[in-house]
Parts: sequence; structure tokens; C-alpha cells
Amino acid sequence: MTTTADPSVAAGSPAGADWPDEAGFRASVRSWMDEHLRGEFAHLAHRGGPGDEHAFVEDRMAWERELASGGWTCVGWPVEHGGRGLPLHLEVAFHEEYARAGGPGRAGLVGEGLLGPTLIHFAAPEVQQRFLPGIAAGTEFWCQGYSEPNAGSDLANVATRARLEGDEWVIDGQKVWTSLAQWSDWCFVVARTEPGSERHRGLSYLLVPMDQPGVEIRPIRQITGTAEFNEVFFDGARTSAELVVGAPGDGWKVAMGTLAFERGVLTLGQQMAFERELAHTIEASRRNGSSRDPVVRQRLADLWSRVNIMRWNAVRSLRVDEQVELPREAMINKLSWANLHQDMGEAAVDVLGADAMLTRYSAADEGDAGELEMSVDHKLFFFSRADTIYGGSDEIQRNLIGERALGLPKEPR
Repeated sequence: MTTTADPSVAAGSPAGADWPDEAGFRASVRSWMDEHLRGEFAHLAHRGGPGDEHAFVEDRMAWERELASGGWTCVGWPVEHGGRGLPLHLEVAFHEEYARAGGPGRAGLVGEGLLGPTLIHFAAPEVQQRFLPGIAAGTEFWCQGYSEPNAGSDLANVATRARLEGDEWVIDGQKVWTSLAQWSDWCFVVARTEPGSERHRGLSYLLVPMDQPGVEIRPIRQITGTAEFNEVFFDGARTSAELVVGAPGDGWKVAMGTLAFERGVLTLGQQMAFERELAHTIEASRRNGSSRDPVVRQRLADLWSRVNIMRWNAVRSLRVDEQVELPREAMINKLSWANLHQDMGEAAVDVLGADAMLTRYSAADEGDAGELEMSVDHKLFFFSRADTIYGGSDEIQRNLIGERALGLPKEPR
């Protein structure tokens, strides 16, 4: 049964706008996906999501251009910046129907979901005109240069430095856990540009080309056998002095804006992916007979309820105004879904029983590297171990909820 968007979100649509009805719009998305996610793109269905980002990357880049040809990239961006300007309830509808139809993990996710809105809100017009068209067309791809060996959840501890030499920034330092850096054209890098500055002060948000001698990328092999994450080393890397978002020294404010967009509407596809993963576990439970155990049934029912609660909380926390700060409702999302996903992984291997101890080593989907070949449920368990660490550890998330949402005193330092 099709689930409609939260009425409070639909009410945020511009008054008098001539938008299609939601049911008709959802039908048009399903029709387009059915027509185009076939032939040369058929093998991409349901691929490229969390824990699978390494799969068919170049084909998924081609898929971005296919989406762009149909006007299905950046659907919520303003029309003047290359989007459709859809109201929030139709944006929600698009991302849900895309995921339901098996749409592959978006190779352009970082550009469309994080950098694009950041440029629209903070960048100079010439920077917007230089980069937004390539994101919308699926011809330029981005990665995120935030985390460092000593600045993960504590982003204010950034040590990567940049200095102005003539009309260029010169960058030295290291970033880590940089998703898909090996396939990206550009990276937005938070770097310390004021000598002697500490913590949140003196940071700048720079746009840096990846294809240059001063950039070295080293893949990080994970427990799953894949390597979508990377270390990135900057050794005298350069970028134009104009390619700074906001004013030099305003990097913390801009970076926090990007993180707010990261919790935005694109996360709704994540809920659909969780729903699909849970369906695999339920199917396995029925197949091996463990579903006859009332404790197992109760456990799976609890997970089903939490997946749906995740969706509704994500919808109610979306913003319909121009502010980029995280609303209070959104501050619980990461803590909630990370622990839900880990519980789903544990339930999956429990349902599989002894089969959960079996893996095979096989050729990867692309390239010569090998990977562990495992079921959806097994891969879910391995990958979800990291959910409570990346993107802000559970401890950091609890501090954010206490200090920013509840107004409690800050943790002593």
C-alpha cells in the first residue's frame, strides 16, 4: 500500500502552487523508473546502498546522467539553480518511490544532498554557477573532506591547514573515511586557514580538485572486504583562492550547515533500504522455520515498528523554511537509526543460525580486488557494526541531544 507524506509536510507547500496531486506524481515516478531501470541499468537495482557503495560505481555514475536526462536529479532545488523546485511533500514522495522501485545508491548523493544545498545557501553566485550545473547533470562528483585521524566526531579538532599563496590556497594535511574519494572529481575540505587558531575558529570551507599531484588516495579495506572509504593526503595540493564557500574563517558555520542537510530528505531512501533489509530477514526466518518461534516473531515485529517510526520521525523533522540548523526533532535521528540498524544485523545473524558463520571470497563487482561474498543479512551484520561510530558516535549524539535539544549544561572539558 502506498504511504502518503505527513500532512504537516504537505501543508508546507507554497500557497497556490500548481503542483500535481501526490498520487499521480508517485505514479509518474514509478512509471519512469520501470521504463529506465532496465537494459543496461537493470543490474543496478537495489545496489550501491550502505555497505555496498563500491558496487558498479561507474555504471551508477552513468545512471546519474540518465536521471538528469529525465529531470530526476536535484528535484527539491530551486528552479533557478537547476532543480524542479518541488515542494517538500513531493520531494519526499520522489525519494520513497525511487527507493521502492529499486533505484541504486546515488553516486551523486554527496553533491546533490550535501554540497549543492550548501552552495545554494552560502556560496557566491559565481561559485554556484560553476558547480551546481555539473551536480544536476551528473557530470561532476564530490566527496567530503571532514574527518581526520584526530578529528572524527570532534570535528573542531581539524588539523589540515591551508595558506594563501598568490591566487591559490595551498593545502597540507590528512582526511580519513572519505567515501568514494577514488571516483570523485572534487572534495569540499574543512581546513584551518588562520595560523594559531583553535577549535571552531579559523576554519575555511574549500573546494579542492582531486585530480592533481598534491592529492594521494589510499583505500581502506574493511571487514566486508570492500574499500569504499579512503584516506586522503594533501601535500601542497592547490585550489583557486575564489573557491571558498562563505568567507575565510567561516568554515565552521558552513560545515554545520552541510551536516544539517545531511539529515535531510535524502535520508528517506535509507528508511526504504532498512525496510527491504528487514524483509530479507523475515523471508529467511520463514524459510528456515525460525518464524515459528514466538520470541523471534516478537523481535521481528519490534524491528518492523521501529523502521516505520524512523520514517515518521524523519518526515516530521524536515524543514519547510530556509533555515539550515537542525531542528530538535532531527537530533535524535542518527542515534535512533544507528542502533536500530545494529539490532537488525544481530537479528539477521540469529535468524540465519549456523549459516551466519559461512562466507566465500569471490571476485568483486568491478576491478581485480576480491570481496567477501555474503547474503544480504550477513553483509548487514558486518556493516552495521560501524553505524554507531561514523557520522558522529553515539556518545557525541547524546551530547548533542542534551546540550542543543534539551539545553542541559555542556559536558566539562
